[in-house]
Amino acid sequence: MDYQSILFDVADRVATITLHRPDKMNAFTTQMMLEMIHAFDRVDADDGIRAVVVTGAGRAYCAGADISGGAEDFLADPDIAEQAKAGTFDFSDPSVRDGGGLLTLRIFRMEKPVIGAINGAAVGIGATMTLPMDIRLASEQAKFGFVFARRGIVPEAASTYFLPRIVGINRALKWCYSGRVFGAAEAKEGGLVEDVLPVDDLLPAAYAIAREIADNAAPVSIALTRQMMWRGLGLDDPMEAHRIESRGILTRSLSDDAKEGVTAFFEKRAPDFPDRVSRDMPSYYPWWTERPYG
Repeated sequence: MDYQSILFDVADRVATITLHRPDKMNAFTTQMMLEMIHAFDRVDADDGIRAVVVTGAGRAYCAGADISGGAEDFLADPDIAEQAKAGTFDFSDPSVRDGGGLLTLRIFRMEKPVIGAINGAAVGIGATMTLPMDIRLASEQAKFGFVFARRGIVPEAASTYFLPRIVGINRALKWCYSGRVFGAAEAKEGGLVEDVLPVDDLLPAAYAIAREIADNAAPVSIALTRQMMWRGLGLDDPMEAHRIESRGILTRSLSDDAKEGVTAFFEKRAPDFPDRVSRDMPSYYPWWTERPYG
């Protein structure tokens, strides 16, 4: 795919996805969604990539959906709108799916760590797309806003699943009810971001985290751990986690990675893990039941 709305680079086993519509404050479009999904597919398919950093070009991270066309941008296809008003539309039809949700669900399924380096305004989908990322860092210039109620709509991008789990239900509701834009300090205090940094230090800090993972951690173990943690948020009983962890401990302890990890520890050197996500995932993976919309 020839990207028009993003940049994609790989260096030192770390990929960088840069939202690249700086003249539009990186406003989100369907094209950007498709390009980002394609880029995340590339990351997962490439065993040479161990982590991905996502950031924005210019002064914004992503200022939300591109509504430069005005209110018409919010309107559904006339036929769908007519059926919806009449109560005859089939809401299970794939055409009703939210584009932001397609992106966040793809990030949720990632087998590589995703680090958000939020350099500026992150509003609407600009904020919600970061929620399934594993680590979020913000620059001092970053601002956040779950502004949906102020636009007469509701939260999207599966954010009603992710946001309360990250910041708690009270704060999630407070931010979504008010729809106000708030600064990076409040985002950190609320647990939305891990750290707030001067803008010039943001990407170096994100890359330092990514390279620590790339240089020291077994890719298969990371892929399993990522899905164990995220999908564990929906488990009903710790016994369910125990069951999955037991499978992981058994299969990973028998792996070449485990031998290398122990050997490298005793030899006081960096490990060189031989297993690859593309070919060496355990037989029980994926263990979760397929759900509607994947």
